[in-house]
Amino acid sequence: MLEFTKGEGKLLNSLKTPARVQDYINSIPFNFEKDGIDVLKSPIRVLRENNAHCIEGAILAAYILSLHGYDPLLLHLEAKKNGKVKDYDHVVAPFCVEGLWGAISKTNHAVLRYREPVYRDIRELAMSYFHEYFTDDGKKTLRKYSATLNLNEFENTWPCEEGDLWGIDEELDKIEHFEIVSKSLIKKLRIADSIEREAGKITEYAL
Repeated sequence: MLEFTKGEGKLLNSLKTPARVQDYINSIPFNFEKDGIDVLKSPIRVLRENNAHCIEGAILAAYILSLHGYDPLLLHLEAKKNGKVKDYDHVVAPFCVEGLWGAISKTNHAVLRYREPVYRDIRELAMSYFHEYFTDDGKKTLRKYSATLNLNEFENTWPCEEGDLWGIDEELDKIEHFEIVSKSLIKKLRIADSIEREAGKITEYAL
């Protein structure tokens, strides 16, 4: 198991608010897994390798939040997986402030980003991503959201593991999920406007 250096610990302890955590998560280059190998790095590896995809960013954010009194939580947003229209899932780190929910999000796109803590419950928070969650042709694809996964349920070595955190990914798949739209309503969903689709193509880091 790896150990954080004093410098790494000082950095993480300085990120005292969700907004600061989001700023730091944004500064980390996106992990495109260019070598073709799937990885799920621990927080310490993300710091040292200086890249992260969405779930790696969410896990790191959850860990940093836990250093400042928040529960280390993950929320899984599940997209359509079958048929002609398919999309990628997303994972964010939800947090609660004065009884209201927000989320930290690592994404390379202009949408599906940070949420201020203004939502009354997890469903409201998840639904805030619905209209931005669409494919290049504008079809809305968000179908389910999960119950929150508390990373305190895992052995406390996960922030410093040398290996990949596939157990967390597996648990996110198994945890209870809730349907967002009925099958009958799916057929009536409006295509995102062309200007929305164009904005969705904006990226933060080049592939």
